[in-house]
Amino acid sequence: MTSFHEVRFPLRLALGVSGGPERMTDIVNLSNGREARNARWRSSRRSYDAGSGIRSVADLYAVLAFFEARSGELYGFRFRDPVDHQSCPPGQTVTPTDQVIGAGDGVTAGFQLVKAYADAGASVTRVIAKPVAGSVRVAVNGVEQAAGRFAVDATTGRVTFASGFIPPAGAIVQAGFEFDVPVRFAVSRIDIDLSAFNAGRIPAIPLIEVLP
Repeated sequence: MTSFHEVRFPLRLALGVSGGPERMTDIVNLSNGREARNARWRSSRRSYDAGSGIRSVADLYAVLAFFEARSGELYGFRFRDPVDHQSCPPGQTVTPTDQVIGAGDGVTAGFQLVKAYADAGASVTRVIAKPVAGSVRVAVNGVEQAAGRFAVDATTGRVTFASGFIPPAGAIVQAGFEFDVPVRFAVSRIDIDLSAFNAGRIPAIPLIEVLP
């Protein structure tokens, strides 16, 4: 991923943000009263408003400094979604069997981290490109693998097994992890009005996901 800085948006500010996933769907109303729907995006794209996480002038300055260091919209960065930032539901502990990331064939050594969202009606898979370093746990056929048996690229979300430990044919490869969302600022300027800020108005600071 080009033009990206492997730094995280200040965590204390991310706890109060608003936002979430968005999907683009074309809906055509037909003459018979029915409608046709077509998904324009293969995957959802997340957007956030970081302004809602600001509680003080010090917080606002931290965002300004971060904005300048990223050259505004130019460089992407890591952002922790306060609700969806791990391989399991909120409040649960990450385990090495949370997500299925592939099946062994005895030859393939690399597997991409993914997260599935599913219910009885459907399932979609999301590529996880920015795992938190040191958080990834891996299992083969339900057995957790020691750290030396695999390596994780925290900048791409790629898990690579060491020689001699490549999953055999038919083996289910699973993983558990924490992750960040790759985002960028969605504005070229941040407007500050301290009189309004002190009166309770917080500037909008929109962020948009950068898809891998």
